[in-house]
Amino acid sequence: MAAPKKIKIQYYRSAIGFNVNQKLIVKGLGFTKLNAVRELEDTPSIRGMVNKAPHLLRIVEG
Repeated sequence: MAAPKKIKIQYYRSAIGFNVNQKLIVKGLGFTKLNAVRELEDTPSIRGMVNKAPHLLRIVEG
């Protein structure tokens, strides 16, 4: 079986002053600190979460 595709996501802007739902998206992706980079599986649910908060998150690779 082939390895699942990976995507690198960076949390580059603070969620202070934004909607509570957007803060929960950042927390749900596993970010705790600003400028952190996480490597997650490239699934439609992960892409959807990033698309809900594009002003807070960016795709570094993938």
